Amino acid sequence: MSLTDHGRVRKQQFHDRLGILHHHHLHRKLKERFPAAFNTRWSRRHWLHASLFATLGALLATIVPGFSSQLQPSSQAHATLPLQLPPLTVNAPEGAGRFWEVVQVERGQTLGSLFDDRGVPAATMHRILDDPANRDALVRLRPGAELGFELDERGALRGFRFDRSPTQRVELDLRGDRMHEKVLERATTTRLAVTSAEIDHSLYAAGRKAGLSPAAIAVMTDDIFKYDIDFKDVQPGDRFSAVVEETWREGERIGTGRILAATFSTDGKTYTGFRFERNGKAEYFTADGRPLKKSFIRMPIPYARLSSKFGSRRHPVLGTMRMHKGVDYAAGTGTPIMAAGDARVQFVGTQRGYGNVVILDHGRGHTTLYAHMSRFGKVKKGQQVAQGTVIGYVGSTGLATGPHLHYEFRVNGVHRNPLSVTMPPPEPLKGSDLVAFKAATAPTLARMESMEDLMFAHADQAKAKKNKRG
Repeated sequence: MSLTDHGRVRKQQFHDRLGILHHHHLHRKLKERFPAAFNTRWSRRHWLHASLFATLGALLATIVPGFSSQLQPSSQAHATLPLQLPPLTVNAPEGAGRFWEVVQVERGQTLGSLFDDRGVPAATMHRILDDPANRDALVRLRPGAELGFELDERGALRGFRFDRSPTQRVELDLRGDRMHEKVLERATTTRLAVTSAEIDHSLYAAGRKAGLSPAAIAVMTDDIFKYDIDFKDVQPGDRFSAVVEETWREGERIGTGRILAATFSTDGKTYTGFRFERNGKAEYFTADGRPLKKSFIRMPIPYARLSSKFGSRRHPVLGTMRMHKGVDYAAGTGTPIMAAGDARVQFVGTQRGYGNVVILDHGRGHTTLYAHMSRFGKVKKGQQVAQGTVIGYVGSTGLATGPHLHYEFRVNGVHRNPLSVTMPPPEPLKGSDLVAFKAATAPTLARMESMEDLMFAHADQAKAKKNKRG
């Protein structure tokens, strides 16, 4: 080996030792700075990453002024090479960089608990609720509702957002003395959906499983079929279908709206109802255009006990025999009393032994009287009220031995037994209304029937296979 070659080898050995010393020095420094990482057994991948970072650190130490001094103290001067860099420009959209903590409300949570969990003072929450529009949307939070919190570096609330309605999102800026509001319109679309189900245990459970909201189920039971079906007698195996409006936003279904049509099969019979507006008022009709809603409901108080019938009897207070011109329903004081049918309020006030009385004029010579009320509902003489409107509350004013409703039904001024009188039928659709109704309901009925055929055919086949195996 020549002298030149020998010197070259010694020089390479020196650099290798220097590299090992540098590696051990960096390893010791990293261990001092991050002891937790060295208390854990590192894998080969971890050491590869550490070597890469060490190499990058060494590179940065040579080109970035003062970087190496952050790793180890040094009193030596360093020569630096200034780098000419272009100015940094960022074109960020408005609101970029803001961090919203989005919270989905769970059952049992309140607005106060959500604010408290994030250390936001109650005074800040009340500042938001001082606006009536905000208060109406936030005081009754439903499970699944989304709220957004924006906290600054000190943990103070700088922004808050919520959905005021399915189409409006509100962002509040709480910085400064005044609260600034920005309303963002959220586009929604309406689609028609057909849903069908067979009842296993309850109508409510089957309806929810089919995707109907509690409000939609109530429309079926209270508006469409309540005159023809006693839902206390619904049995497993009964079936229903509905054409429902669904509201969609940003690819997500956020709720169901109006029921345009529905069928219900029970006890071997199928009932059908279609929604149609007549004179600006929505009603439900049979397929041939007859209203499902009856002109009158038999009992102005649901589930009340009949305590005295129509006819001659001994008066419970006076003790004399006299004609009882109505029927009595026993109920607790304060029980709501409903209008038996659509009507105009003819009288609100006090009448001798009747105490507090409301009289309704239903047209075509039909009137109803409600007596002994503890107080009146929000009705006044001349006002139009719809069937089912609360017109007063059960009491014992006038000649009464206890709280009850005295109810009378009159035809052209003659008292009739409310339990047996033949109720006048509602007006069916005629003329242009009937033509428009038929045109609107034909495709809806066809769509619903095809859905029922498909779904219930599969259900019947599954039952047949199960019975065959059994």
